[in-house]
Amino acid sequence: MIKEGERAPNFALKDASGKTWTLADFRGKPFVLYFYPKDNTPGCTTEACNFRDRYDEFKKRGIEVVGVSADSEKSHQSFAAKKNLPFILLSDPGKTTINAYGAAGEKKLYGRVFFGTIRCTFVIDGEGVVRKVFPKVTPAGHADEVLEWLSSVLNLG
Repeated sequence: MIKEGERAPNFALKDASGKTWTLADFRGKPFVLYFYPKDNTPGCTTEACNFRDRYDEFKKRGIEVVGVSADSEKSHQSFAAKKNLPFILLSDPGKTTINAYGAAGEKKLYGRVFFGTIRCTFVIDGEGVVRKVFPKVTPAGHADEVLEWLSSVLNLG
């Protein structure tokens, strides 16, 4: 997994509308890049809705929120519409960005072990440097946790 202080890996991923986003698109402004396993699942919906509910607070601080999963653009479009998600969702079906950030690994669910996307979050500054890593995320209240860190550590109020 990428560590704090390291340069964020570049990416070129499409959002729900087919627009391609790269790391350079966020130059000059900090953003939150969060990885999640799957659209429309209970934990991922809880996490996305938490970011949705606190999105105005991120925007007031000049911070964009970006979610990434291996789901298709069409799936993201449906998920965003269904849950009224105002932030960017990027599709990484080949898991190149997921792997580059170290957001893939062994997971356990109901006694079954499998390889999948790990729920984790990175706060990246305007120069493309990772300033904070949340390696093991609990979906409920995660946006609150990120905002708390931003407010206390970066003195963004």
